[in-house]
Amino acid sequence: MNRASLFVTLLMGALSVLLWWLVNRPGIEPPWPAQVDGFSFSPMRGEQNPESDEYPGIASIDEDLALLAGDVHAVRTYTVKSTMGEVPRLAAAHGLNVALGAWISDQSVDNAVEMERLTQVFLENHRRIVRVIVGNEAILREDRDVDEMIAYLRQAKQQIWAPVSTAEPWHIWLKHPRLVHEVDFIAVHMLPYWEGIPVDDAVAHVLERYRELQQAYPDKPIVITEVGWPSNGRTRLGAIASPANQARFLRRFLAAAEREDIVYYLMEAFDQPWKRQIEGEVGSHWGVFDEAREPKFAFTSPVVPVPQWSALAAVSIGLAVLLLAVLFRDSRGLSSGGRGFLALIAYTIATFVVWLLYDFTQQYMTPLMFGVAIALCLAAVGVAVVLLAEAHEWAEALWLKQWRRSPRPEAAADECLPKVSIHVPAYNEPPAMLRQTLDALARLDYPDFEVVVIDNNTKDPAVWKPIEAHCAWLGERFRFFHVDPLSGFKAGALNFALARTDPKAEVVAVIDSDYLVEPNWLRELVPLLDDPQMAIVQAPQDYRDGDESMFKAMCQAEYRGFFKIGMVTRNERNAIIQHGTMTMVKRSVLDEVGGWGEWCITEDAELGLRIFERGYAATYVPHSYGRGLMPDNFLDFKKQRFRWAYGAVLILREHLGQLFGLRKSKLTWGQRYHFIAGWLPWLADGFNLAFNVAAVMWTVGMVLFPEHLAPPHLIFAALPLALFVFKILKLFFLYQLRVQAGLRQSLAAGLAGLALSHVIARAMLTGFITRSIGFFRTPKQAASHGFWRALADAREELVFLVALTLGAYAVLMRIDGELLDVRVWSLMLLVQGVPYAAAVLVSLLSAMPRLPGRLIGRMGELKQQLSS
Repeated sequence: MNRASLFVTLLMGALSVLLWWLVNRPGIEPPWPAQVDGFSFSPMRGEQNPESDEYPGIASIDEDLALLAGDVHAVRTYTVKSTMGEVPRLAAAHGLNVALGAWISDQSVDNAVEMERLTQVFLENHRRIVRVIVGNEAILREDRDVDEMIAYLRQAKQQIWAPVSTAEPWHIWLKHPRLVHEVDFIAVHMLPYWEGIPVDDAVAHVLERYRELQQAYPDKPIVITEVGWPSNGRTRLGAIASPANQARFLRRFLAAAEREDIVYYLMEAFDQPWKRQIEGEVGSHWGVFDEAREPKFAFTSPVVPVPQWSALAAVSIGLAVLLLAVLFRDSRGLSSGGRGFLALIAYTIATFVVWLLYDFTQQYMTPLMFGVAIALCLAAVGVAVVLLAEAHEWAEALWLKQWRRSPRPEAAADECLPKVSIHVPAYNEPPAMLRQTLDALARLDYPDFEVVVIDNNTKDPAVWKPIEAHCAWLGERFRFFHVDPLSGFKAGALNFALARTDPKAEVVAVIDSDYLVEPNWLRELVPLLDDPQMAIVQAPQDYRDGDESMFKAMCQAEYRGFFKIGMVTRNERNAIIQHGTMTMVKRSVLDEVGGWGEWCITEDAELGLRIFERGYAATYVPHSYGRGLMPDNFLDFKKQRFRWAYGAVLILREHLGQLFGLRKSKLTWGQRYHFIAGWLPWLADGFNLAFNVAAVMWTVGMVLFPEHLAPPHLIFAALPLALFVFKILKLFFLYQLRVQAGLRQSLAAGLAGLALSHVIARAMLTGFITRSIGFFRTPKQAASHGFWRALADAREELVFLVALTLGAYAVLMRIDGELLDVRVWSLMLLVQGVPYAAAVLVSLLSAMPRLPGRLIGRMGELKQQLSS
């Protein structure tokens, strides 16, 4: 790491510490009183669950009461079932009063047993029982109506002389004056979090509701039997659950309660993990003490949102430094702007990962939740790696001061130029098109070359016979072979041609059957192979039919991005992807590595990697020396990209050891980086498809079972959103500045690229479970498809689009559709549907060949001419 990199790293580290400090500035709040009126008391530990009749032992309950003794006047219970009936006796030994509770449900038999037990416990412990609460939100849950609850209240009063009531939220009391008439006091719940009240307004809201009850029922005492704020869980409108907000609310409320002389029971003493089953994750986090019986926030000192922020900042800075040590390892020529950009991304990612891990440590983990957390952390790491790779390419494409490997073709005397054998593989190609290709080769300004045309497996003589005759007419430089059958697909044809190459040829050049090459192609590029280590010279793929239709203009815009950005940055580290057209290879090297790999459907890229593994070099000349034809419809466009992506997986599997340094090779770390990082976005598409399937299934569950299934953790939605936004921003910035594209051409490239996301994902996943599929040839000069056929070509994408769109709408129709996590989940589903919508749109555009593409196709060329 040089001085500039070190300075940027330290500067960003200082800014990171400043940001952590700003977010975690201490806030002064009223101190906790010496004693509070009361706590809601549920002493369950771990996964003990009263709904499954799992209660703590007497010794455990006694420990909890001993912990609270001296700091609280009373505790409130919710049931007298099992060991909970012993609470009054145990509390008396610690000097604590009890608000005794009985649980009323929709089960009449259970309620009868509970009421009988309530009376028994009261009679045995009445000296310490200051009030009795029959039922807890039974009317709110609709387990019982008002008349039924009145009957239970009257039953309790027959043998209990302590004040009797039932506990309900404030609005239930306002709605049912008859219920108020039957109770000795109003036992009201004030939980502003559930109402979406921001924490800064929450205490005022509680006081307002309290006064509203006082005005409605001036002669009835009021006891707030539940008041609190959770330390973790879903954000409800303006209500954010956090330890800091819990501390703020409770300390402010306690000060207000003392001032207003309000009797209350804080919700609650201890965190109860079992409550996640009925309230979601937030149900576990209402305690002032955590499940381990440790205080969750400071009672008197200033409130800090994340008390451990300094340690977390140190860890995030350390992680960022490690990331930047890798990113800056080979950063010669990168400007300060590029270094700053990479540092910003690295620190952002490091801070996010550290915060994510910290957030999970604040939750109570079941085995299932732990598995989900592991999956989420792996997903976060995966997204972080993809973002870093994308950011690195972005930085080098925009902020590299000078290209280190920028080949400049130089003229050479004819007698110094080696013989070149040009191989043209063909299968069932239109004769007129192939004749044009051969005519262009005949016009090459080069002293010594031959053209070997190999037509493999074409059945119809009317297709290959005219080419055979045309080669004979062009002269002895052109040799034609027709072989049927011939295995190995395109690689098999190229190996066949290699075996029949003139022994004097030192260079093998390959072009596709639709390419019209420039006359100076060989003369300008062959001299670059004079370097003994130089084995490959590659020119870009380019196309000449971009103006034929809007569809083809979009395709051409999409192709250009890789050849004007990706290949240029890869060339800096001698790590280009070899392509099967407009490429030249030294004959000796081609023989040394064993020719073309017939096992791989992307034989060109695989050959290039094998050559790199032998220690040879390659160079890329970013100037178009030939132009071919693009697919004529979306289906063929998809098949072409499927072949490229599927082949990439096969190459990755075959060369995994060499790429990761597990097998001996002469690959440099820069080459390993570019081959792995270059395929990461495609791998991300594969994982994204699996994510979308899971997201649709989860959404169906959310719609069918809204009471039991909430949206996943916000990060599950945030990760794909962040990756999508970053990739779109990168595309627009780099297309504007490196491809010299206009806004419309950038948009066209983005749509075409997004349209291929699904087929790339399928190819990647298929590549991990299979090793061989048929060779997908890209037809040339084929007919465009009609509307319905075009729609059918994108039928899988259409299904996903409909499912994601309906899911986004359906989750918003839930009763909690206004909550942040539901809205973010809905937004994520819509954004995930964008690539599928793009596929349907591009497919339909391919069915409109008369829709002109000149406006899109020429804007970038015009801008490029003006720039130069």
